[in-house]
Amino acid sequence: MTEHQTQVEWRVIGASVRGAAHMRANLPNQDAISWFPESGAGTPLVVAVADGHGSAKCFRSDEGSRLAVATAKAVVLDFFSRQEEAITLSAIKHIAEERLPQELVRCWQERVEAALKLHPFSAEELETLEHKDGMAARTTVETKPLLAYGATLLVVLVTHAFILYVQLGDGDILTVTETGEVSRPLARDERLFANETTSLCAANAWRDLRIGFQALVGMPPALILLSTDGYANSFRDDAGFLKVGVDLLEMIRAEGLDQVNESLAGWLTEASQTGSGDDITLAVISQTDAARKEEP
Repeated sequence: MTEHQTQVEWRVIGASVRGAAHMRANLPNQDAISWFPESGAGTPLVVAVADGHGSAKCFRSDEGSRLAVATAKAVVLDFFSRQEEAITLSAIKHIAEERLPQELVRCWQERVEAALKLHPFSAEELETLEHKDGMAARTTVETKPLLAYGATLLVVLVTHAFILYVQLGDGDILTVTETGEVSRPLARDERLFANETTSLCAANAWRDLRIGFQALVGMPPALILLSTDGYANSFRDDAGFLKVGVDLLEMIRAEGLDQVNESLAGWLTEASQTGSGDDITLAVISQTDAARKEEP
């Protein structure tokens, strides 16, 4: 481990806004965001973002996404705490790839089942679903109750030695270098198109979970962004969306992270109103040296 790596400091800011279309339809924000530590500073840093599905059958997806981010924090922190300091990075990468997918999905599904036991589906919920989507939809949810809580999940773990990227379903994780190069640390899942997505509620969801591992050799990313698909869908094309990474880095350097944090919810609300209409959630993990406010 290099001297530079031990001195890197990290901080996260973020916001989640209710989509314009959800406001018109009187629907809740079905996204969720959470991080550890609560201060948003230091390592290990775990940031989780989830997006509950918007279909009528997923009528408890707002709760599903909240359970997803809580589960992700707990599982990823437990994973990190169980890694001995002497273990190699390649071994940590292997353990993450082999164990995390099943642990994340299993723990989320157990939490959902516990929540459902405490709060079974009401007659009103099922009747509303039947009215919207028909008897077949109601039967499907009664047979597969996890579907009502369906959500996608994005997670990043930042440590002093490595960064772990985790994704299930749509949404985006982007990295931005100090020189403004924006890229995706995970390969895109070609099955995700239009409104189709993989989900935590699927029977074999752990098989769809993607993991990326980055050893911190050399310069780490200046920024890491996690966003639900409502954000990317608010742009005309992918190039326009990727430019957000560069713009945020420039704004953080010019105005400081605190000022950007204060503006974040307003920017996302405007993006939803003029773009996708969907709920939008964005987390920005900043490597503080690389994104330090520029002196006048």
